[in-house]
Amino acid sequence: MSVFIFDAYGTLFDVHAAIARHRDQVGSDADRISALWRTKQLEYTWTLTLAGHYRDFWWVTERALDYSLALIPGIDESVRAKLLDAYFKLDAFPDARSTLRALKSKGRETGILSNGSPAMLRGAVEAAGIGNDLDVVLSVDTMKMFKPRPEVYRLVTDHFKCKPADVTFVSSNRWDVMAGVSVGFRALWVNRTNMPDEYLDFPAAQTLRDLGSLAEHA
Repeated sequence: MSVFIFDAYGTLFDVHAAIARHRDQVGSDADRISALWRTKQLEYTWTLTLAGHYRDFWWVTERALDYSLALIPGIDESVRAKLLDAYFKLDAFPDARSTLRALKSKGRETGILSNGSPAMLRGAVEAAGIGNDLDVVLSVDTMKMFKPRPEVYRLVTDHFKCKPADVTFVSSNRWDVMAGVSVGFRALWVNRTNMPDEYLDFPAAQTLRDLGSLAEHA
């Protein structure tokens, strides 16, 4: 069995697309707000899980945006609703669709494993038009805890009734790749922005600049 599982946000879907759609209204601090929004979003998932609490990813996304807009004031309040609506229907990276279709044409099983809530993932998948190229969309919401808890990654092996070594796990988040390696996945790092490597004791099986070449090695 050969299963290809993708992280959603930052890997298949562009997390900065929401701000990009409303850059003119957000203004000169658009990039700063977008980066802070993403940073706080991830921070809240980790701190909630470490403290033994859970709120779904939409709650986390809203609170992270509220913090970002409070820290960097002066943004038109009406933009908040527009940004959240855009985040619910994020743009997929252009190579996401072609890669998934190429994998399916080779008979590979494909899926998503994401912190996203089921509703958020449905919205993004439908907006991107990639639903027919996915066998499953798995949300941590069923576990009520976020990545990188190892229990979350077992959703994949439980669903496909396979061994961890049968899974190629693809993520743009290096900490996510570290967790995938630690549970026995063949984990690939999509390093779109040429970030330095980290978690060197948990090396990625391969580092890619984008998803374009993935299907060639499937």
